Amino acid sequence: MVSANTHKRSSSAAPFILERWSPRAFVPSDIAQTELLALLEAGRWAPSAYNRQPWRFIYARRSTPEWERFLSLLVPFNRAWAEHASAVVYVASHRTIKDEKTGVTQDNPTHAFDAGAASLLIQLQAFHDGWVAHPVSGFDHEAAQRQFNVPEEYVLHAALIIGRLGEKESLPEYLQSKEQLSDRLPLANVAFSGAWPEADVS
Repeated sequence: MVSANTHKRSSSAAPFILERWSPRAFVPSDIAQTELLALLEAGRWAPSAYNRQPWRFIYARRSTPEWERFLSLLVPFNRAWAEHASAVVYVASHRTIKDEKTGVTQDNPTHAFDAGAASLLIQLQAFHDGWVAHPVSGFDHEAAQRQFNVPEEYVLHAALIIGRLGEKESLPEYLQSKEQLSDRLPLANVAFSGAWPEADVS
């Protein structure tokens, strides 16, 4: 597993959860097709409502003809560091479902939730296998929808930037301080027994 070599998080959660993080510093290196597909295989096993499996993954690897096109869809800030990564995986999900009995198409209320679960499993598998992954939403969604021939009933959520962990000194100075494990809100701020606290306005 890779390590941030920074402060440790304090929690009862499992180490593979606590030690995962989202860096921006990558070592420019290739990833084999089989290695990347092994990461996406983890996402395939995510849970989903009624086992609908609404997620889809559209990917490009470094040193392939598609690489530049995938990078070009990222906003400039993300492209600046993502171009050193090994793969970019865009995550989409099927936002509609067809009733098997009536044939009526309706909204799938859990498609984004399910795709998020698949995305997280990919990130955890990447960390387990010695890679790191950084999810981003900063890309041209409309252009990506067109260029990837994504059907209308699917929506693109995010891109996973995957690669080998690099040195923070490879980043601009203003980003170097962010290249570390980040903390989380206290559990009491996000987990409520019985009902939402009346005084909570966050």
